[in-house]
Formats: sequence, structure tokens, C-alpha cells
Amino acid sequence: MMLGLHAQQLPLYSDYILNGFVLNPAMAGSEGYTTLGLSTRDQWAGIENSPKTDVIGYQWRILREGPTITNNPLTQERHMERHSGRVGLGIYIYNDQNGLIQRTGIQASYAYHVFINNRQLSFGLGVNTFQFSIASDQSNFGSVNHNTDPLYNTKFANQVLIPDATTGIYLLSYDAFYGLSIANLFQSRLRIGSTSYDYRIFRTYYLMGGKRFNKVEQFAFEPSFLLQASETSVIQVNLQFREYYEQDYYLGLIYRSGQGDNLIGGLQPSAIGLQIGVKWERFFFSYAFDYTLSSIQSHSYGSHELNIALKLGDNARRYKWLIRY
Repeated sequence: MMLGLHAQQLPLYSDYILNGFVLNPAMAGSEGYTTLGLSTRDQWAGIENSPKTDVIGYQWRILREGPTITNNPLTQERHMERHSGRVGLGIYIYNDQNGLIQRTGIQASYAYHVFINNRQLSFGLGVNTFQFSIASDQSNFGSVNHNTDPLYNTKFANQVLIPDATTGIYLLSYDAFYGLSIANLFQSRLRIGSTSYDYRIFRTYYLMGGKRFNKVEQFAFEPSFLLQASETSVIQVNLQFREYYEQDYYLGLIYRSGQGDNLIGGLQPSAIGLQIGVKWERFFFSYAFDYTLSSIQSHSYGSHELNIALKLGDNARRYKWLIRY
């Protein structure tokens, strides 16, 4: 028997652009920076055992020779000469608490970047292992009579290490980005105790994209999307609309559809929110607030997400036209 625990097996991210490396291994080193990032998210604050996620990541590009960028003052075109330095590496550690289930793990990612017509196409592979644990002392599987419930009376290990993998591709240009990734490739199945109850970790798909429109010299507008789906046909759509000012500040609107909505039949919003971002020297900060529109809104103070990134690398080691906030 499969245990019916399918909802939100993987954490949500409001800032999926700054956290893109966590969702898609092909983004490791894609900007040319050496980046150290921290992310923390408290979903549905105020509700006991609500989802909480913490991530610390480090990624870099192996550059043996810096790229050369030439500008044509007449056409305003930028061209990059192809030098060595096609490999990106990354590693991140995460802790995800969702109700009585906790996942604590580490993932190492490898990415290979190639240039095609002044665009960068990247391929990535990530391998990870995580500790899956259940708070068995607080578990209640809903049986009317615990004395006759075979699962409740079964002694089972509440911690287990699970290997898994993820893969992805990523296309990046001066004013647009698109990516597709697949997480939980192995779809591990956990046997709980000696009974027939299983917990299945389903494969999850991410499709993201965005395009930037430079209205005037100081301002730019960037709509983007993240489509998330699993093997259980649970679909969620995330939309963002950002307004940038001089690449140092942005303000964004967030829309998230409810899980399980039919894309053809229409989307029912589950959350709306605001997002702000600031760049200070080599530091990048972003904060997002989501206000849920579901039935739990009267019990929650909303969802809060904070991201901090330190991006290192001088002009000789990074790709100017790939700098994305």
C-alpha cells in the first residue's frame, strides 16, 4: 500500500531566480561568478509544523582564461570570444522540515557550458544523498483503533539515508533565460516497518523561463515563470513580474497557482505576494512575502523568504552580459 503523502514533497521557493542553482544543476557556474548563497523560508508562519527550508550553497566556474567581450558602438551589439572555462561546479546543503517529515541532505552538481551564437547552453547533473526522517513519536496515521493498526504497532527506523540524482539543461542569453530540470530521478520508495505501507518520493519536473525588456537606460521589466509538476500530476504555476532600477534594486509581484490545478480549465490562485531585492557592492539581498489565499489564511501570518548571496569575481573572470540579479 502506498502511503498518501504526495503534497509538496520538495520545498517551494519564491525567488526561484536567485535559487535557480538549487532547482537546476545546469545553472552551476553559469554566471561566471564564484557565489556563496544562503536561503531560509518559513511557509505558512504561525501554523504548527508548517514547512521550513534552509539552504546554504556554493558554486563556481572553472575559468583558466577570462573571456573577451567586444562592443560595437554603432549597433550596440556585444560579442564574446569563446575561451576555455566551460565547467561549472556547485554544492549545497539543505534542511527541509514539512510536518513530521524532515529531509537533511547534500548535493554536488556538475555543469558543462557551451556557446552557440552568443548564447550559453548548459547541461547539468547533480548527485545527492539525504537523511529522510519521520517523527514517529508524534505520528498519527489516523486509525480508529491503534491496537489493531499494523502500521501504528510496527517498530520502524525513523531515519534512513537515500541517494538520488537530478539533471537539467539551461539556455541563457543577454536578455532571456530558459531551463528544464528533473529532480528525484530514482523515485525512491521507502518501506515503513514490516508492513506493506510505502512512502514514494516522486520525480519532479521544473520548467522555468523569463525575458528582460529594457524600457529606458535605468529601468528594465522582467516577467518570468516556473512550472512545477510531479509524477502524481500535481501542477503548480509560479509567475513573477519584476521592475529593475539600475541593476541595483528591484520590486516584484508574485502569483502562485494552487497545487493540482488544471492548466486548461483555469488556474486558481493559492498565493500572491511581493518581493524586493537590493544589491550592495558584491552582496545581493532579496526578501519575499507570500499571502496565501487558501482556507488556512486565517491561521497563518503568510510565508517569508530571505536570500543572501555573495558573488565574487573581477571583470577578467566573469561574463558581463551574463550578469543577472
